[in-house]
Amino acid sequence: MGYFWENEYVYIAAYYSVVILCIFVFLAVFELVTKYKNWQEIKNGNLSVAMATGGKIFGISNVFRHSILQHDSLLTMIGWGVYGFFLLLAGYFLFEFLTPGFKIDEEIENDNRAVGLISMIISIGLSYVIGAGIS
Repeated sequence: MGYFWENEYVYIAAYYSVVILCIFVFLAVFELVTKYKNWQEIKNGNLSVAMATGGKIFGISNVFRHSILQHDSLLTMIGWGVYGFFLLLAGYFLFEFLTPGFKIDEEIENDNRAVGLISMIISIGLSYVIGAGIS
């Protein structure tokens, strides 16, 4: 049975499965903190929400990429990935706080593509910084 867990295919499938599950959970958390319904807005063709959500997915994935590369234990990888997610979430709230002239969520919900693009770039950019810190 020891060989089974040391097999590269099993190893990759385990990490992949855990990261997919974490992405779903973390997107559900983002759904709770935003004022709009991500998947309903995407279904309705809201490109701003799609860009912001895509940036979140990329950001979460990139944080886990660095966590997987740096840590050899599944639990350690999850721990650092969760920590990185909370830093991304803090970045989201900071973005909202630093733009007092308008509400980020309202602009994205109203399909303001400039705000959606900036939101996506912030998520991606912060994920590189967080990933570098994890590495």
